Amino acid sequence: MNTTRSLSDKIWLVIKGIAMGAANKVPGVSGGVIAFVAGFYEEFIYSLQRVNRHSFSLLRKDGFKAFYREINGGFLGLLITGMVISYFSVSQLLDYALIHYELYVWGGFFGMIIGSIYYIAKDFGRWRSSHGFYLLLGALVGLSISFLEPARENDQIWFVFFCGIISVSGMTLPGLSGSFILMLLGNYVLLLVDSVNALFNFLSFMIQGELNTTVALELWPMIKILLVFSAGSLVGLVSFSHLLAAVLKSYRKQTYATIIGFIAGSLGVVWPWKTKIFATNNLGEVLMDAKGREIIKDFDRYLPDLALAQTYWAVLFIAVGIAIVVALEMMNTSKKAANNG
Repeated sequence: MNTTRSLSDKIWLVIKGIAMGAANKVPGVSGGVIAFVAGFYEEFIYSLQRVNRHSFSLLRKDGFKAFYREINGGFLGLLITGMVISYFSVSQLLDYALIHYELYVWGGFFGMIIGSIYYIAKDFGRWRSSHGFYLLLGALVGLSISFLEPARENDQIWFVFFCGIISVSGMTLPGLSGSFILMLLGNYVLLLVDSVNALFNFLSFMIQGELNTTVALELWPMIKILLVFSAGSLVGLVSFSHLLAAVLKSYRKQTYATIIGFIAGSLGVVWPWKTKIFATNNLGEVLMDAKGREIIKDFDRYLPDLALAQTYWAVLFIAVGIAIVVALEMMNTSKKAANNG
C-alpha cells in the first residue's frame, strides 16, 4: 500500500471518494464499481481489513499514530473525507437531477456500468468453465435482486443498525447497490435523505447561530437515526472487508467473475426507461408513508420510443457514461506507466 502520496494524489483520492459517495447515493449504482474503475478497490478492501484486534492493540499500546499507520489511515481518511463532502454537495445535486432529469441520469449511470464491465473483464485473463458458472451465478443474483418488491419504512433502532450493516455492501461488493438494498428494505428516504438533511439543517443552524433547544430537540430523532445507521455501516464495512479480503486472496478469479456477473445483473436496476409503480390499497388509492410520501412498489421497465428526441439524448448520456469510465482507465494506465518509468 502506498503510504507516501503527492498533493495531487491526495486531491484525486478525495475526488474519487466524492464520486464513490455519490454513486452510493443512487439506487442501483454501486460505489464499489467506482472503486474498481478508479483503481483503488483492493487497497480499499485490504486497508479496511487492517482494522482489527491487532490495530486496536497498537492503538492502546503505542498510540494513535501507530494505529493510523497500521490501517493505512492516510488513504482511508482522504477517501472518507470525499464521501462526507459528497453527501452534502454532489449527492444533493444528484437528488435534484433525479427529479428533473431522471432519464438522463439513469442513462449516464447505465453507460458507466457497461464501461465498468469491460474495464474489469479486459484484464481477467483466461476464462474457464468454472468461471462461467460464477459469472452466471452473480448475474442471476444481481438480476433477481432488481425485481424484488420494496418493503415499508421502519425506523426502529435495531433495524436501522441492520440497514447500516447491509447498505455498505455497495462499497465492498461492486454490482450490489447498497442504496437499492435500502430501497428494498423500505428505508432509503429515511436514511439517505431525511436523516442527512436533518444533520445538514442542524449544522446550518449552528453555523448561523440560530440553534436553540427547540430546534435541536426537533432534529435530534433523525440525527440519532443517522448516528445508529453510521455505526452499523462501520461495523458492516469492516466485517465485509475481512470476508472479501480472505475470499480475494484464495479465490481471486472466481470472485472477479462473480463481481462481473453482479454488475451485469445490476443493469436491470438502472435501465433508464422505467416508470414507478406505487403501492395501492383495495380501493386503488396510492398508499403514503408516515411522512406523506407515495410508497414505491416496483418499476415498470419498457423499451425506448425511437420517435422521441429524449431517447437519443438518453443514448448520448449512456455514451458519456462509457466515455467517463474509459477516460478513468486511460488516466490510471498513464499514471501507472509514469510511476513505473
